[in-house]
Amino acid sequence: MDIIIALDWQEIWSHFYHLIIAFLLAVPLGWDREQESHGAGLRTFPLVALGSCAYMLTGIYVLDSTDAEARVIYGILTGIGFIGGGAILKEKGNVAGTATAASIWNTGAIGMAVAWDRYEIALVLSALNFLTFRFMPLFKKQLASTPSKTDHTLKPQ
Repeated sequence: MDIIIALDWQEIWSHFYHLIIAFLLAVPLGWDREQESHGAGLRTFPLVALGSCAYMLTGIYVLDSTDAEARVIYGILTGIGFIGGGAILKEKGNVAGTATAASIWNTGAIGMAVAWDRYEIALVLSALNFLTFRFMPLFKKQLASTPSKTDHTLKPQ
């Protein structure tokens, strides 16, 4: 019981606040991927934001130098790159999942921005990522249906 009393409750609520914000900013991204039936979705995106925020908070509060904090950032970026790499699939010459992979990486940046109290960066990243998911497919379809005026095929000379 003494350990519960000895906890710094103000610090706990501060971390809880950061983690909830990271979670909430990632949910719309996961929701979109879930709606599109992608493998990474409503569980993956919030977990990436939570994990990156938690590791960054730990680094900020435990480490005593910006060099050490930078190494935490490098580790987070590398780890998320591996997770994102798992979202990329190649089948019969087609590559799929690159947008999901890039978005997973972006979600890590959202979590890190929240940990640094840079909510404006996290909010803009989340909004732009969501808008990219929602509206860029429409532009992509429109571009695909527009006939090209230039022939880009390679011809033997």
